[in-house]
Amino acid sequence: MKRSAVRPSPLFIGLLVATIAGAVLTLVDTSAARIGGTVLFVLGGWAVSLCLHEFGHAAVAYKGGDHSVRAKGYLTLDIRRYTDPVLSIVLPLVLLAFGGIPLPGGAVWINHHALRSKKVESLVSLAGPISNLILGGVLIAAVAIFNPPWALGAALSYMAALQIIAFVLNILPIPGLDGWGVLEPFMSYQAQQFGAKARPWAPLILFAVLIGFPAINRLFFGFAYNVFEMLGGDRSSAASGMENFLFWL
Repeated sequence: MKRSAVRPSPLFIGLLVATIAGAVLTLVDTSAARIGGTVLFVLGGWAVSLCLHEFGHAAVAYKGGDHSVRAKGYLTLDIRRYTDPVLSIVLPLVLLAFGGIPLPGGAVWINHHALRSKKVESLVSLAGPISNLILGGVLIAAVAIFNPPWALGAALSYMAALQIIAFVLNILPIPGLDGWGVLEPFMSYQAQQFGAKARPWAPLILFAVLIGFPAINRLFFGFAYNVFEMLGGDRSSAASGMENFLFWL
């Protein structure tokens, strides 16, 4: 992929600046600043990670033969290019703010006929969750290596945990999620037709089950946090970050 094809938008840079500002605020020695900084850091950071997730899909698609993603602006990291204002921005942020569920909200439209092979199609779907996994790993490593002050470390750990949860959630083989897209190119025509029909509502059923059935909720989040700890994450630090972020609950 040509370097000139990737041009980070001013809006993406603004989200990065807001995220960094949130991190700096957590260093101020007042409760209000630590909480406000954590909220800003997590919301800004989640928006940044959404851009990176969708950029991952688009970048692999570009390399795999679909050059239309450049004309659509998917290589600019501009969150507006990936989203519907309500379904992709408002709803995911509301679910994150009130339930701590990192709903994958963005979308890129790929011309699958332009991709070179089924393997490339599968890799395009895999690229998004992998970006969450990598980002989570980087944040975990940053906490372990730099040992930041308590509030910042808690915010970083919680954001890392959200990335790992998003990875585990997205990799599930359910229509509408990336895990299904990884397998779909190798499925039968009948299975692909089922996936196309189920894609609009299957994720909504999943989220309703996670919210409405405590036993399944504990099983899912327990597994996701086990993965987080296997990668070196500190669950207690992440819990402190979540407590600061969801301070009103």
